[in-house]
Amino acid sequence: MTGCGSSEDGYNPPGANARVGPVLIRYAHIAEPPDGPWKPGDDAPFYLWLFNQGQREDKLLGAETTVARSVDIVNANGTVRGPVELPTGNLVELEKGRAHLLLRDLRQQIRGGDFVWITLRFERAGEIALQVHSQIPTYVDEDATDAPGLTSPSPDE
Repeated sequence: MTGCGSSEDGYNPPGANARVGPVLIRYAHIAEPPDGPWKPGDDAPFYLWLFNQGQREDKLLGAETTVARSVDIVNANGTVRGPVELPTGNLVELEKGRAHLLLRDLRQQIRGGDFVWITLRFERAGEIALQVHSQIPTYVDEDATDAPGLTSPSPDE
C-alpha cells in the first residue's frame, strides 16, 4: 500500500531521511546516473535538504564515504566551497543547480537503485551515517509534507 498513504500515518519522503540533533535531513540521495551506471573515476552529485530546528545556527562541514576518494561541498558550477550555513528555522536545499555535495573519483560502479553509506559532519549536531541510494526523487504534494519548512519544489523547476 505504499503510495496510498494518508496524513494520519505520516509521510516518509523518498531518499534517506534522518535527524541528527536538531537538524532534519530529507531527500538525501545520489543523483541517478544519466547514461548507465556511474563508473569508477566519475564524480557523482549527492543531494539533500536540511532543516535546522535548533535554537542555534549550525553548519554542514563535510561528508565522507568509502565509495569515493573524497566528498566535496561545491557550488552549482562544481567549484569547491566552504561549509554550508544552517540558520535556525530555514530550509537549505542542496540540489541540482545549487550548492550540493559531490562524490569525487568513485572507487566503484554505482547503478540507479544501489545503496551506499555516507557520513555527514555538522559543526554542532555531530556526525550521522546514512545509507543512501542512487535515484531520481519523487516529490509529493505540499500538503503531504508534514515537517515544518519542508515543501515540494514548484512544478516548473
